[in-house]
Amino acid sequence: MLLVLANICFVPLLGDTNAQILMRFKASLSNNNALNNWVNESSLCSWRGLLCNHTDQTFYGLRLENMSLGGNIDVDTLFELPTLTSFSVMNNTFEGPIPEFKKLVKLRALFLSNNKFSGDIPDDAFEGMTKLKRVFLAENGFTGHIPKSLANLPRLWDLDLRGNSFGGNIPEFRQKVFRNFNLSNNQLEGPIPKGLSNKDPSSFAGNKGLCGKPMSPCNEIGRNESRSEVPNPNSPQRKGNKHRILITVIIVVAVVVVASIVALLFIRNQRRKRLEPLILSKKENSKNSGGFKESQSSIDLTSDFKKGADGELNFVREEKGGFDLQDLLRASAVVLGSGSFGSTYKAMILNGPTVVVKRFRHMNNNVGKQEFIEHMKRLGSLTHPNLLPLAAFYYRKEDKFLIYDYAENGSLASHLHGRNNSMLTWSTRLKIIKGVARGLAYLYESLPSQNLPHGHLKSSNVILDHSFEPHLTEYGLVPVMSKSHAQQFMAAYKAPEVIQFGRPNVKSDVWCLGIMILELLTGKFPANYLRHGKGRNNNADLATWVDSVVREEWTGEVFDKDIMGTRNGEGEMLKLLRIGMFCCKWSVESRWDWREALGKIEELKEKDSDEEYYSSYVSEGDLYSRTMTKDEFSISVTN
Repeated sequence: MLLVLANICFVPLLGDTNAQILMRFKASLSNNNALNNWVNESSLCSWRGLLCNHTDQTFYGLRLENMSLGGNIDVDTLFELPTLTSFSVMNNTFEGPIPEFKKLVKLRALFLSNNKFSGDIPDDAFEGMTKLKRVFLAENGFTGHIPKSLANLPRLWDLDLRGNSFGGNIPEFRQKVFRNFNLSNNQLEGPIPKGLSNKDPSSFAGNKGLCGKPMSPCNEIGRNESRSEVPNPNSPQRKGNKHRILITVIIVVAVVVVASIVALLFIRNQRRKRLEPLILSKKENSKNSGGFKESQSSIDLTSDFKKGADGELNFVREEKGGFDLQDLLRASAVVLGSGSFGSTYKAMILNGPTVVVKRFRHMNNNVGKQEFIEHMKRLGSLTHPNLLPLAAFYYRKEDKFLIYDYAENGSLASHLHGRNNSMLTWSTRLKIIKGVARGLAYLYESLPSQNLPHGHLKSSNVILDHSFEPHLTEYGLVPVMSKSHAQQFMAAYKAPEVIQFGRPNVKSDVWCLGIMILELLTGKFPANYLRHGKGRNNNADLATWVDSVVREEWTGEVFDKDIMGTRNGEGEMLKLLRIGMFCCKWSVESRWDWREALGKIEELKEKDSDEEYYSSYVSEGDLYSRTMTKDEFSISVTN
């Protein structure tokens, strides 16, 4: 009888639909006005923030970001959703300890970044979540140790814990290969585990107590002092011999030192004469040197660096020292290219790093030296896996030199358009655009006072390393550039609002991102599709060409032939194409901002076909198929 009653009591619960469960979850949230379209009468996949599989309309995730939501996250209610595998409440106002997400054992992605969560996370907080792959807890107030259950997740490959107050040692992570890994700006200490020694140093920046590769070496504690004793001769004869030998050695050493100094000064003087001017030799092929044809002409850098009392080499990052101005002048150098701003060359410093030197002839002379130095130091403090770090600069009033780290695989432009261009696969192109979007998003966050945090985003300013990870360069220079030169040559000043109204907007860099997306997908060089004018009819850019192709219903002709044969990738390519078009909207109001663009790009699949990587377009009524008509692709760039 009791069993029967128990079954009767559970009938309503088992009969609840996903819609009813979600309505109960909504009721537990405060400030939930953003979810006003959650009504039982409408289709579940049209509800804001719901992720659905675009093929069969199966609900699989919640993406409730940037909605000012608060209150309690009712995990028990979420547990009743059998298909929930992805959960995101990033950029909201949730606070207090982390909820008991370990009850949601089917979760594959958990995003809690940019809230007000706080307190220690229990060691068993992620126990049993064997399917969890992506964990983002950045920019909260978490304290205590990194939970062992998190480190033991067998499938974890995206982890972002930056900007908290985690302390203690970094645990040994079971997973050794990560797509993204970031523990920066915490209070961690002690040696970095060997399994993480191959990570980028920026992953650990801001933890003063950390040591070991890839950071500074750990100080050895308790190092044994040498116990070897110097014999103490007892006989006067041995003592006298010792004194005579010591005096002889001192005289010989002094003579050798003086002779060496004289010889060194003579050789150095002769070498200086030979270094004027410095001849940049052609030593590498165009692919490894950035995809530009190397110049055989000489550049008088030696005299340029010496002219004027203002000239000095200023390092903006302490860890990138190890060479000085003279080392740079003596370096074997190769011309990488010459553009509208000046020359670029690669310098291979003897017994030192290889760096890229960019010469700028059109910096704003109205910017004072101290103001320029402060701006360079700010740029030098930026650390992100997708930025090419600024190492140093050389200041002169007439022109300036910026010294960057070197990445060996050349520019994206060289791979897309160079004579020896390599075939970039779909997965590589997607990896590149995701890295570009992440780097640009970091610049927006780090340089909030600048309308154009990059200002010159284009494929030749995206440098690839050995694994084709992209690194943005020439970023953040608008405040120190000549206004007239910026308007004439910088990429962001080609955006429609600049051509039409004469001034850039906070979304102008997003327009550049959109053009780069289209360039990656089409293999077309943007400059070939650009005509300058004051009206829409006189401004035909790459986005306009793509739009015209789509409207003629031959969308397949848009894509680069090198990626057209990608198996099971056509749908994702179409999604990225649509993202690019939304970033290239003529109307600034209709154009996506950087957050929305990044969010959509992050949803795209690379190799993993798991549900959490499907796009959330379906929640906005945008259905994709492998063939699309112009009605389905109605995103005219002129709207």
